[in-house]
Amino acid sequence: MRKFTIILAFLLLIFNQLKASVILIPMDETSQRNHLKAYGITYWVLSKGVEAYWLLNYRGGSFAFAYAAEFEKECNTRDVSYQVISDAQFAAIENEILDPEVNMDKIKLEKAPKIAVYTPDQNERGEVVQPWDDAVTLVLTYAEIPYEVVYDTEVLQGKLLEYDWLHLHHEDFAGMYGKFYANFSGQPWYRQHVRMMEDLARQNGFDKVSQLKLAVAKKIREFVMGGGFMFAMCSATDTYDIALAADGVDICATPFDGDPIDPNYQNKLDFSQTFAFHNFNVITDPMVYEHSSIDHSEVTGRQVSPEQDYFTLFDFSAKWDPVPTMLTQCQTRTVKGFMGQATAFQKKYIKPNVLIMGETKPAGEARYIHNAYGQGFFTFYGGHDPEDYRHYVGDPPTELKLHPNSPGFRLILNNLLFPAAKKKHQKT
Repeated sequence: MRKFTIILAFLLLIFNQLKASVILIPMDETSQRNHLKAYGITYWVLSKGVEAYWLLNYRGGSFAFAYAAEFEKECNTRDVSYQVISDAQFAAIENEILDPEVNMDKIKLEKAPKIAVYTPDQNERGEVVQPWDDAVTLVLTYAEIPYEVVYDTEVLQGKLLEYDWLHLHHEDFAGMYGKFYANFSGQPWYRQHVRMMEDLARQNGFDKVSQLKLAVAKKIREFVMGGGFMFAMCSATDTYDIALAADGVDICATPFDGDPIDPNYQNKLDFSQTFAFHNFNVITDPMVYEHSSIDHSEVTGRQVSPEQDYFTLFDFSAKWDPVPTMLTQCQTRTVKGFMGQATAFQKKYIKPNVLIMGETKPAGEARYIHNAYGQGFFTFYGGHDPEDYRHYVGDPPTELKLHPNSPGFRLILNNLLFPAAKKKHQKT
């Protein structure tokens, strides 16, 4: 009798496995051991040519895809929490989500986007020239999502056409070398970076680094207008728009380009050329760390203590506003703030058509903004590293294995999966 019971239990197990045809990856706070690697699993499934579903606002923005033993094994290997459910169970979840009375939706993810990260990475001798890390490359590596590196020459050669998603991080498109002159101009890494950038400008036919960076910014604009997805953090947010607004205007002080600024530079800025910001003032003083009045910093009057530095994600309608809903999927609506060369954006300098998705309301600042541009999209995310509140030059990189459920890093990965969504859901 005992042998019969064991055989029956085994047969029932096999039968249930045959019925179980969907892998559900929950993304709520209590059910998921590793939120960040869960994105990597979903990306990996898409890279295998298998479609997946993003269940917006269902258990923190869960993922689902057809069952395969290979997929289940990979979830176990990467320590990602999952459930194997039957078609009937998944149909019940779909019915719950599609109920017009609930703020949820089901988004089909069709293909794994090809990713480019804009960074100098190394010089011609293979030496690292920047004494800081990049939160996006950190989380891509941790989540096991592949990416390729591009920089100025590749961008000018039109290589961006090979990619779907582009990330910009701690970059200075204004040609001021990160405004590090006052504190670090005597450091070997700074001098090496200046030499490398000047050489790069000459190699590409430009007299100044600011001219090179403007040309690159325009190429990136073409990429976005043609349907690309651009995600920027830290100084790449405000300096990108500064460069576009200052087209043909010298805003670089003598220590940066060897000649004085245009004395009438402020009145010559053209804000119609920018993505997100307008009416801002450029800070040209090489002894001041800030680039402009866009960033809400100590220089521009920010008074937010680290203990109170949180920002709130807006709650959008999943069925009517799927784009911002995708980009704000998280296990919490309140995210711990973090600083960077561009920490937050003063609302008065944000164009009225730009969507604010996360804000620190008492400070009058936005931390997370998005909009369509041409046929593509851009997202600007203030700060440098979501799990290192004040990341200094030379600090070691964050160990993401200590932060596998980081809400701040989840927002980065939301942007990365966004291009995988079925085209009809990418309209905003």
